[in-house]
Amino acid sequence: MAKRNQDPKTQPEARRPRGLPDGQRTYAARGKTIVTHQVGALPIINRFLERMRLQQFLETHLPAEDKRTKIDTPRVILLVLRNLLVSRQPMYGVAEWACNFGPELFDLWSDDLEHLNDDRVGRCLDRVFQALDTNLIMDVVAHAVAEFDVCLDELHNDSTTITFSGYHADADQEQPTVDGQVVPAITWGHNKDHRPDLKQLLYILTVSEDGGVPVYFQAASGNVTDDETHQTTWKLMAQLVKRPDFVYVADCKLASTENMNEIARQKGRFITVLPATRKEDKEFRARLRKQPQTIRWREVYRRHDDDGKLRDLFRVCTSNHLSKEGYRLLWFHSREKEKSDATTRIRNLDRAIQELIALRERLGSPRTRFRQRGKVSEAVESILAQRRVRELLHVEITECEQETFRQARRGRPSKDTKYTRHVTTRFDITWTVDAQQLEVATADDGVFPLITNITDWSPEDILRAYKRQPVIEKRFSQLKSDFHVAPVYLKSVTRIVGLLAVYFFALLVQSLIERELRQAMHSTRTKSLPLYPEGRPCRRPTTRHLIDVFEPIIRHTLRSEKQDNFELFSTELSPIHLRLLKLLRIPKNLYE
Repeated sequence: MAKRNQDPKTQPEARRPRGLPDGQRTYAARGKTIVTHQVGALPIINRFLERMRLQQFLETHLPAEDKRTKIDTPRVILLVLRNLLVSRQPMYGVAEWACNFGPELFDLWSDDLEHLNDDRVGRCLDRVFQALDTNLIMDVVAHAVAEFDVCLDELHNDSTTITFSGYHADADQEQPTVDGQVVPAITWGHNKDHRPDLKQLLYILTVSEDGGVPVYFQAASGNVTDDETHQTTWKLMAQLVKRPDFVYVADCKLASTENMNEIARQKGRFITVLPATRKEDKEFRARLRKQPQTIRWREVYRRHDDDGKLRDLFRVCTSNHLSKEGYRLLWFHSREKEKSDATTRIRNLDRAIQELIALRERLGSPRTRFRQRGKVSEAVESILAQRRVRELLHVEITECEQETFRQARRGRPSKDTKYTRHVTTRFDITWTVDAQQLEVATADDGVFPLITNITDWSPEDILRAYKRQPVIEKRFSQLKSDFHVAPVYLKSVTRIVGLLAVYFFALLVQSLIERELRQAMHSTRTKSLPLYPEGRPCRRPTTRHLIDVFEPIIRHTLRSEKQDNFELFSTELSPIHLRLLKLLRIPKNLYE
């Protein structure tokens, strides 16, 4: 093997001084050294963390530290949180990522990063899991609500699934800890990421209508259904709000008799969707299909987009309806949903026909495995059920006998050769679209029922409150897109749940920054900010936009080898940077 050229003249002139952590850009020339650190949006994030007093709450609720610990757990957790907000590096890359920034931005010394590795981060996440058995989440949220004046009159609840792949030892069953805390199980369930082949955890989130601020989270086993969690969540929210009359909005899993009666018994208020399996739903839709002239509708409100174009028109049934529990039942019709339902039906019908064509080709194959009528019926029924077109498609299974002749003995055939007759049963399918049923099915397009125990609100108020439910879907979207939640690098379930708690804090910080910025824009009558590429206007800025805009901000430290003094140079703030800092009421000297 050839030796490497050791000629110093061929080596780069820039050398890294001893003692500097890896990752910082360092250049040396003529007795001077310049070190470059990233700054980005960290001063803004730190300002919000200070207002939230997150470090103090972590110090209060986390278990006692080991005296041998080099970096205390609150600072490690806040470092991971900042990483999730800014860059989203895996656990083993957090220390290397932090080296690109000035350690003072993380309340750390330069030597502290040498003691930070993925095992240390994992042990800190274990401690966060232990603290979840205390009032950590409630205390942090209660202070943030008071500090940022978040309104809790209306809360929205929903859940999503965190999908896992790979092997997790002893994670299939719930495990109690030493202090009695239950470790959820990573197991199969109804996967909302459409991956039924993978195991999961359930991530339950509650947000406020005011800015979509997360106010509580819970991690449950993957096979837990939403209807099992609503009563516990509502009671915790009543403790947070300190009164029971807030409006609790959730999907159809809330609409069980036990859940609704329990909330109403404690003088709570709820809004949810009536499940399609309820008798009231079937009776109203049957009446709508057979006697549509007996149902009267009136317009509730019209929904327009930012350009003033009509997006949707909502109507409500004028008749009064009650559920079997005696709660108010409102039937609404959406013009946009009517189009969506029709499009979905046609799409499902087309897909079912394509699958039937593929099945027919398999039936006609010489090597088909469908030799029995029962198997053919099961395959047809599976297609119709999966595509939900059982009433629209009529499929007929026919069978015929095919005879073949083969020589009774081997050899060249002649006039005396004898043949044996073999008869096999083959199946075929034909289908027709029921035009009458297709027309009947369109009668209830765009119709959906809402059930509530609120009697002093108008139908428009009920509908508008339910239509604000997508605010929580936005948080789930950010959880899986901006933060790329995927704790595949962790095997311990306790550390995974601890990491999900850090994700909750990251969502909380992100939503508060976004809310403050948008409220400032509203109060100053600022319609948009040039945050999109090429300076295009952005009417609803997000925290991700803010972080991207501040990403180019860096700081240079110029040192002399012969003298102890140094000079600092920072990227000059542009007008949009100064404007954003002013809207967020953050002093610009944090960047000087």
